[in-house]
Amino acid sequence: MNLIEKIFEGLLWRSRYVVLFAVVASMAAAIAIFYMATVDVVYLVSHILHYADPELTGEARKVLHDETITHVVEVVDGYLLGTVMLIFALGMYELFISDIDEAQHSKASSAILVIHSLDDLKQRLAKVIIMIMIVTIFELALKLKVGGALDLLYLAGAVALIGLALYLTHASDGHGGQPTERQADKSH
Repeated sequence: MNLIEKIFEGLLWRSRYVVLFAVVASMAAAIAIFYMATVDVVYLVSHILHYADPELTGEARKVLHDETITHVVEVVDGYLLGTVMLIFALGMYELFISDIDEAQHSKASSAILVIHSLDDLKQRLAKVIIMIMIVTIFELALKLKVGGALDLLYLAGAVALIGLALYLTHASDGHGGQPTERQADKSH
């Protein structure tokens, strides 16, 4: 019975390598999203070169300006989504397969890319997803045609909720008014 248990547990433990499919797929998605956002930037720059054209009328220049701002926000959204996929891929690898030695020993590595627990991964992803939501709300606000006071009230409510979300994420990091250990040590 001990041999069967040992074999079964070995197979069970090695089954975690199925996560490599998610890691590779997430990295492929991140690369694809970064590529698409970069192509969008190239097209954006090629179209914006006409902004200084003296034949462009005031109304046409305003339309080009507004479209450009909207496209910039969409590009930021794309890069943030690519970042989510990258963080997810690295986090899944570190949680289920192995620590990334390069990240642990590199001074250039960002602390956001080193994942120690599932809660750590969820927290990092949640922050980037909140940023995507903020960018999306900003993009929608740019396109909003204000028809009355109620529209302005809705926009103000959305801005207030965004502020609250940012405050709560900032407070969850230990910045919510309570002194951190480092700050407490400095005061003594």
